[in-house]
Amino acid sequence: MSLLVQKTAASSSQNPDRIRKFGLALILLAALTACSTPSGSDTSGAAQPSGPGYYTVQKGDTLSSIARKFRLSNSAIINWNKLSDPNDIKVGQVLRVASQGARVSGTTTPRSVDNSTASSPSNDEKDKIDWTWPASGKSASGLGQGKKGIDIFGQLGQPVLAAAAGKVMYSGSGIRGYGNLVIVKHNSNLLSIYAHNKTIVVKEGQMVGKGQQIAEMGKSDSNSVKLYFEIRRQGKPVDPSRYLPSR
Repeated sequence: MSLLVQKTAASSSQNPDRIRKFGLALILLAALTACSTPSGSDTSGAAQPSGPGYYTVQKGDTLSSIARKFRLSNSAIINWNKLSDPNDIKVGQVLRVASQGARVSGTTTPRSVDNSTASSPSNDEKDKIDWTWPASGKSASGLGQGKKGIDIFGQLGQPVLAAAAGKVMYSGSGIRGYGNLVIVKHNSNLLSIYAHNKTIVVKEGQMVGKGQQIAEMGKSDSNSVKLYFEIRRQGKPVDPSRYLPSR
């Protein structure tokens, strides 16, 4: 946990009203400004491998689009390249796209992809991340009327899932009004927030995959069993329905 987050959480016992008002904002600021460069993505200085079996990341590429081009799984590319943050690949970064034992002749060229099923990524951040619903159940509310996210009502103890791959930036109960809270950073712009959990099963600094369980649904700091879920872009709440798939 960053020093800013530590100080913010510690102050809750001294001034609970202040922490409720400013605590989440400070933690979000700390998360957004935290260094998120993956260990395997340094594209400057040291020479990088090239040639058959490797691919240089182009503008607009995402991990998923590269995997589709080479008919690979996301996990294969992540494991071969030891990516700590699959949502933060860099233009110019060289990725291995064939197993070490594979026979590759000539320059590695992406296989053609049917345009009817794969469109070019846009500049909108929502198109650069693969989202899923964080829990099953009836959802209610949205932005407006004092709401910054959605409530998903379910059963006590049911799984709460990471809505997209990312890094756990906060895991705890130091922010009054949110109960047991998890914050996941997906890239330099986007965060997701999961509140009122019964139990948290991830730790700060842990990388999580899309759909991975991060908590159990509960009613901490709430009068009913539910997950309160937000997506924030550059610290500001956005409508989750613009990002989550239809269901």
